Amino acid sequence: MTAAANPLLDFSGLPRFDAVRPEHVAPAIRSLLDEYRALIERLTADPAAPTWDSFVAPMTETGERMGRAWGVVGHLHSVMDVPEWREAYNAMLPEVSRFYAEVGQNLALFHKYKALRDSAEYATLSPARRRILDNEVRDFRLSGAELPDEVKPRFQAIQEELSQLGAKFSENLLDSTNAHAEWITDEAALAGIPEDARAAARAAAEKDGKPGWKFTLHMPSYLPVLQYADNRELRERMYRAYATRASEQGKPEWDNGPLIGKILALREEESRLLGYNSFAEVSLVPKMADTPAQVLGFLRELAAKAKPFAERDLAELKAFAAEELGLDDLQPWDASWVSEKLRQKRYDYSDQEVKQYFPEPKVLDGLFGVVRRLYGVDILPDEAPRWDADVRFFRLEKEGDVVGHFYLDLHARETKRGGAWMDSARSRHVTVSGTETPVAYLVCNFPGPVNGKPATFTHDDVLTLFHETGHGLHHLLTQVDELAVSGIHGVEWDAVELPSQFMENFCWEWDVLQGMTAHAETGEPLPRALYDKMIAAKNFQSGMQMVRQLEFSMFDLRLHGEVEANGQPVSMERVLDLLGEVRREVAVLIPPAWHRFPNSFSHIFAGGYAAGYYSYKWAEVLSADAFEAFEEAGAGKGSLLDPETGARFWREILAVGGSRPAIESFKAFRGREPRVDALLRHNGMVSA
Repeated sequence: MTAAANPLLDFSGLPRFDAVRPEHVAPAIRSLLDEYRALIERLTADPAAPTWDSFVAPMTETGERMGRAWGVVGHLHSVMDVPEWREAYNAMLPEVSRFYAEVGQNLALFHKYKALRDSAEYATLSPARRRILDNEVRDFRLSGAELPDEVKPRFQAIQEELSQLGAKFSENLLDSTNAHAEWITDEAALAGIPEDARAAARAAAEKDGKPGWKFTLHMPSYLPVLQYADNRELRERMYRAYATRASEQGKPEWDNGPLIGKILALREEESRLLGYNSFAEVSLVPKMADTPAQVLGFLRELAAKAKPFAERDLAELKAFAAEELGLDDLQPWDASWVSEKLRQKRYDYSDQEVKQYFPEPKVLDGLFGVVRRLYGVDILPDEAPRWDADVRFFRLEKEGDVVGHFYLDLHARETKRGGAWMDSARSRHVTVSGTETPVAYLVCNFPGPVNGKPATFTHDDVLTLFHETGHGLHHLLTQVDELAVSGIHGVEWDAVELPSQFMENFCWEWDVLQGMTAHAETGEPLPRALYDKMIAAKNFQSGMQMVRQLEFSMFDLRLHGEVEANGQPVSMERVLDLLGEVRREVAVLIPPAWHRFPNSFSHIFAGGYAAGYYSYKWAEVLSADAFEAFEEAGAGKGSLLDPETGARFWREILAVGGSRPAIESFKAFRGREPRVDALLRHNGMVSA
């Protein structure tokens, strides 16, 4: 199998998205698996003591090739989920999962890594290489390398089944999201919905050859209905359809309930085999936090501080709904609509008004300008094969030298899974031919252009774009040449959100917004008066928002720490009972009994956040504290875009990747341990 015959085997440059086809997947991946297996057999059979150059280097290079090829397949499954790619991905997923499970349990391989870590060479290695070896030994133990031989096949089978269940969870969610549409033929039913959302719905209907307007459960279509539609019945129908996706209330074949039960049972079984009491304990081994109890204590401390603010927020909402809107029974499908009305009355502006100042080209110019001012890095258009004509490609340059590249896929499509994410197409590392620069995917699900006009973004969309760019910069601005701790690799999961959440803070700065806003019709920048209203409203209902995130985090942690499966799939009744317990403790607006939030909680059932969703809140503490350094440096200067502080943030946080513990990186930047004060202040949760 050659690169000429199969583009998935061409590692000479960027992925060949113009050439790769579903039929290339199986032969390419099997060829790479064979190559990898042969190398492992040769290395483990070698009686010579392992050295970095003779053992780790070839393992790294071969693993990188496999990771890159399978990464392209997984990426296409996420952004182009058509039947052919879904079939190609799922056909190979069991083999790939089985292989990595086998590698993780290969005792001979484990002994080689341990021997190198215990050798005299270890002391001569760089700190990054020593950390890699420490991580490898830890990960082999978590992969079951030290399990008895008779138990290993079962452990491998668990890994394989979990991979398949996670993929199926995502597919069910996408299919059930795509399946629902609200067709409106009476224009009166559209009252309140902004013109751009109506135009997009009209275009969607025309695309299907039907009259009227088509609204879907994809975010760019769903959110404007919930936030602006005066038609309460429409809001309720859309809310219910969204809240019950991939549940027993829809098509049986798309119900994620049974998958959740199996996933939880398998994770518990895996944990018991490894000698842990729960999957939550296993999840925390490679993270900053020490124990589930410590994390739960952190979440409950935040909840105690946030809940009084959330209760005040809800009381204001209910009073306004009753007194101003004639709604005496505020329901969850009313909350966004009433909130928008209250915001408009109290602060005299709407999200829709602000949105007109954020046309996509201007937002990107502003974002790239922030990166330039903070780090002296230019972001320039470039060319590369793409998976969709809508995708763009950019390169990063520092003083004329290429630092890295990224693909930007901003708009929602029916074949693209929901949400927003950053992933690696290639990581920085040194090869025999020189240093390979990193390449990232930045993916969002924003509204696209309508009727030839550029897309306009809400301020929340802008925050999301900055967030994912923060992840991208963590990957792209690394200075580490060792693949396993380069960029985002090797970074503790509960610290990986630090650079992303940090970037969001700049979206609230006047000098930043001046440079990234231009009214879609007039070209005028955001007026200072409107900005002042946004700032006044910045923490509008922040209490409710915080307890909602704490609800997700506590549910995840307790689900993986307290619910016992005892070898049987966990019932949805038990899952929902636990969610009810958590809500009674921290939530203020309780959804209806028919709500099926767990069935769409992809982060923990199909992503990497199982027993780790708390990472968002913990990293928010770190990011708010880190941003405070820029507030201190910029005080009285009219701008927080301080290049000197930016250079230090790059050097101590972004550049080092996973080459040292995240807490050490934070302390190197901040000069002390993290504090929660800045987060509470940023959210307006400081008692008068």
